[in-house]
Amino acid sequence: MAVSKRIVLHFPKRLVDRPIVYRLVKDYNLEFNILKAFFTQEAEGLMVIEISGEQNNYDKGIRYLTESGVRIQSLSQDVTRNEQRCTHCGACITICPTDAFELDPLTKRVNFDNERCVACEQCIKACPPRAMELHF
Repeated sequence: MAVSKRIVLHFPKRLVDRPIVYRLVKDYNLEFNILKAFFTQEAEGLMVIEISGEQNNYDKGIRYLTESGVRIQSLSQDVTRNEQRCTHCGACITICPTDAFELDPLTKRVNFDNERCVACEQCIKACPPRAMELHF
């Protein structure tokens, strides 16, 4: 059974110069797409990726990452909308490259589908009341 999941990888300083993600391809036959990455030699690295492959290989690859010292988070836990701040102005709708926002024609409220979100941060910059929050 094939799976495709978006996750956030936190690399400790000691691992930022190692080919950790390469091993997912070579040893576990997984495909990945880098959605965002921040790395420096002096600090923790961060990578948002989408990993695809067979469930068994995915599970083994995730086990390898955690045993190597990489901390893993689900992307859907990191991208949120503060419902109390959101005014449903729609500024996020036109800026989002993945159509994660959609205007409900009946209620005129903006719906957010975090499964479509790739953490590009465009909505954060566009949101006047600062309702969109990215937590890594």
